[in-house]
Amino acid sequence: MVNYFIQLILDFFIISAILITMYTCNFYYLSYLSSKRDDKHIVLDHHQPSVTIQLPIYNEKYVAVRLITAICKLDYPKDKIFIMVLDDSDDDTTMLLKHLVTKYKKMGFNIMHIRRNNRIGYKAGALKNAMRFTNTEYIAIFDADFIPPGWFLKRTIAYFSKPNIGLIQCRWGHLNENYSLLTKAQALSLDFHFLIEQNAKSYSNLFMNFNGTAGIWRKRCIDDSGGWHTTTLVEDLDLSYRAQMKGWKCVFLSDIVVDAELPVQMNGAKRQQFRWAKGSIQCAIKLLGNIIIRKQISITTKIQAFVQLTRHITFPLILIQFLTLPILLASDVNLYVISFMPVITIAAYLMMGPGAYLIVIHRLWGKDWKNKAYVMPYLIIYSLGMSINNTIAVFDAIFGTKNEFLRTPKYGIIKKTDGWKNKSYNLPFTKTTLLEIFFAIYGIIGILISVFSNNLVFVPIILLHVIGFICIAYLSIMHTKFKTTKSFFSTTTNGNRRSKLYYKLSVTLITFIILFGVYAAYVSYQTHIYPIDVSRGLLDRIIASSDTTSILNDISKIKNYLPLHDNPVWLFPTESTNFNRIQKDLDNLVYTTTKLIVINDETAFNTGMIDIDNRAQIIKENLVDVTPYVYVSISNMSYSMIWIASILGVFAILKKKNKQLQTNNI
Repeated sequence: MVNYFIQLILDFFIISAILITMYTCNFYYLSYLSSKRDDKHIVLDHHQPSVTIQLPIYNEKYVAVRLITAICKLDYPKDKIFIMVLDDSDDDTTMLLKHLVTKYKKMGFNIMHIRRNNRIGYKAGALKNAMRFTNTEYIAIFDADFIPPGWFLKRTIAYFSKPNIGLIQCRWGHLNENYSLLTKAQALSLDFHFLIEQNAKSYSNLFMNFNGTAGIWRKRCIDDSGGWHTTTLVEDLDLSYRAQMKGWKCVFLSDIVVDAELPVQMNGAKRQQFRWAKGSIQCAIKLLGNIIIRKQISITTKIQAFVQLTRHITFPLILIQFLTLPILLASDVNLYVISFMPVITIAAYLMMGPGAYLIVIHRLWGKDWKNKAYVMPYLIIYSLGMSINNTIAVFDAIFGTKNEFLRTPKYGIIKKTDGWKNKSYNLPFTKTTLLEIFFAIYGIIGILISVFSNNLVFVPIILLHVIGFICIAYLSIMHTKFKTTKSFFSTTTNGNRRSKLYYKLSVTLITFIILFGVYAAYVSYQTHIYPIDVSRGLLDRIIASSDTTSILNDISKIKNYLPLHDNPVWLFPTESTNFNRIQKDLDNLVYTTTKLIVINDETAFNTGMIDIDNRAQIIKENLVDVTPYVYVSISNMSYSMIWIASILGVFAILKKKNKQLQTNNI
């Protein structure tokens, strides 16, 4: 039973590694395709049709003015632009937009402020509702944090040179890329997406996706494809795939860049990543069946569609590897690519990961590649740290029923000196942060296992995950600022001070609980797991030795290290993991070794030593079987549940107090 359990874990580890490698290799395949692209597009001269510009907005008071001002500065005939402000806001953004629309109407702009009675369908619902008022041939869409350049329409609309082109997608720029390491990591990730994935798919027969903003649709394409659907969180990906399944062509223009604001708050970035991951899996469930059975879609396109729609399952696969690796190392399973050559193992990880990415960066950015290469380690840490957040999103898409579109807050941040912590829309850290802390502690234990099992080659691999989880959890907590309400006289109310006090006390208490958990985990390792590791090392020395005195001393140490009576396998226990039997086997080993001391016959002595080696090997295998179950003992599981419940309790109290204070301040 024990060996079957270890073999099952090993199978999960290997399958995960293979799948992750396949998805990684596909990125390099797309990189190759993007390097072979043909940048020549047919462009129509003096092509200036009427265009509707739709601006879906929800609570964006810090960036809405900037967006509408940029739209009204577009170098395009006024009589050929119809601006639709799709306002679903429920804060003072609405009044701000109302005044702004009135202002530009007086200046001669054809601009409409559209309000709904509800937010059914969220962004997709707003776009779907706006189609009732749209009668132009083309529709441009911009999210609130984007700033299109003045020449955008003139340069972009001209690429609708063929009647089958249904979408023109432009590249995202980054207004605040250098604001922090968080924004730099996000910028590099998005650049990879646009310059590699979108480029490769646009210049081939592969399906590419609309990115939700900074693009122009042919209205007939939207209508022919079934319009906007509200069944997923990524209406952009959904519509673009349905359009291409109907035979429409989507084109990406890498040289037309529209700057946008990156999330500066970690909790906002996590919310955005969650929505993208969940939405992609929802689209996979919705669309892949039809894509696979359609004969007119090529095999290559079907494969690439499958990869794109399911690529977020790499995050659960990463977690599976992270969770299973320490167990396999503790069980003395050989994980090297080539036995006895750990250098080959680490080289394989480096070449499949950072090494190959650096080659891609050098090709994309040329002389400036070093600046991007500097950000690469932070992107790796960011991506690994996000694996928990995105794994939850994947399972929520598969098993969840709630489909709420949670926006990513933007604060009008451009310069490094711009602040956001005292502004509205700040998000508190969530329960996901607790999992990140738990996984970080688990990883620290995994590092100790790697060290004590002489598998140092895996230390940096586990360490990267640990750093990622710690960084994401730390920033999630440090970027948290619970909503406060200012009085009419712009002074801080007593309720606000109490809210801040509760927050500080809660963070202090959570920190104490976390540190206590780390200490308890260390003590548990020293008490229950370390002695078994040492005993296995002593058994290795016994097997390699022929000195009976040394063997007896080592056996005595092992007997003191191991429990006298216990069986860690509390579910379906076996005799091979019974410490009472192991102690008896050690006693027999002592008896056999003692007899050899007085034997003068060399042949009999050699036969006895072979018997000792065999017995020691069996005991060592027993300890290997025991090790995984020591980790998941009833006591460890009980303490872990109490530890998690304690932090959840602090969360519950904090949430309740925060709601009470907000209610009292209304």
